[in-house]
Amino acid sequence: MSMQRVLEDLTPFTAAAVQAAPVYLDTSATVDKAVALIHEAAGKGARLIAFPEVFVPGYPYWNWTLNPVQGSPWYEQLYRSAIDVPGPHVDTLRAAAAATQTTVVIGVNERGAHSLGVLYNTVLTIGPDGSLLGVHRKLVPTWAEKLTWTGGDGSSVRVHQTPVGPLGVLACGENTNTLARFALLAQGELVHVANYISLPVAPADYDMSQAIAIRTAAHSFEGKIFSIVSCSTITDEMIEVAAGDSAEIAKMMRRPRSALSGIFGPDGQPVTEPLVDEEGIVYGQVDLAKCIQPKQMHDIIGHYNRFDVFRLHHNTTPLRPLTQEPYPVAESAAPFGLETGGDPRVPQEPESR
Repeated sequence: MSMQRVLEDLTPFTAAAVQAAPVYLDTSATVDKAVALIHEAAGKGARLIAFPEVFVPGYPYWNWTLNPVQGSPWYEQLYRSAIDVPGPHVDTLRAAAAATQTTVVIGVNERGAHSLGVLYNTVLTIGPDGSLLGVHRKLVPTWAEKLTWTGGDGSSVRVHQTPVGPLGVLACGENTNTLARFALLAQGELVHVANYISLPVAPADYDMSQAIAIRTAAHSFEGKIFSIVSCSTITDEMIEVAAGDSAEIAKMMRRPRSALSGIFGPDGQPVTEPLVDEEGIVYGQVDLAKCIQPKQMHDIIGHYNRFDVFRLHHNTTPLRPLTQEPYPVAESAAPFGLETGGDPRVPQEPESR
């Protein structure tokens, strides 16, 4: 990455943090809603638009309120409602980004290509030309989420060079992972998107909106960068699925201070008032030039670190369930009575006499 190029591109821009609910478990309707919100935010001048975690087509709240056997049919429904990457729903989102010339970050439930049953918590980064820049799979599903999602790998923990600056993304609890955050900062991240879900099912003494604000402020302040945080909201459809006939769970699902969206600057402070619980879009100005002077004090990827003392190893190798290699013919030919170079799996023609 050329710092000269970054300096030349330091034009302030408007970012939009969408706080909204999906049309629960309805993939096409949710994608249509996302497209409408992309056009709405672009119409207000936004060049970067961030959507919540697994916005398409929703979060498996039943993992927290039902036992695994009760929740299993809902898992199948979520799997059937998930999307393929690439696929037609991704193409629709890409077309919306291209039509509005905006950079779009959106969370989806992604079906694994190798197994009828694997789901990933995935964050898509789409460029203003409609190109799919990044497909990040959440590294570690959090707590009850392990009943639904398979973990990703380090290959997608990447910073993308975009017209709005070097951009990195992490999903929900990943923003508590110090090493994951450092890996993005060390790649030159200046704009961070953190997407979340509303979490009314957290322990009683846990204020989710405050937790989101603390994590976002910490990453912005430590890295001297801008963070855009986008969180989902709760609907009656979600409550009905999660609560069933339980009035107690239904009440819990309506718990206040379970969601927060906003834009935070390199001083760790919000650049505008965050939105709590209610559906809407938060807009804020991002001026990356404001990241320069604070780094004179603390630059943890530069002078304010000791890489001879501390070192992070980041494995970027994609994980695959199967690695196929050429059959080791030379070593296995002898037991089959074949000359070296023959393939024991293929019947051999007799030599001419």
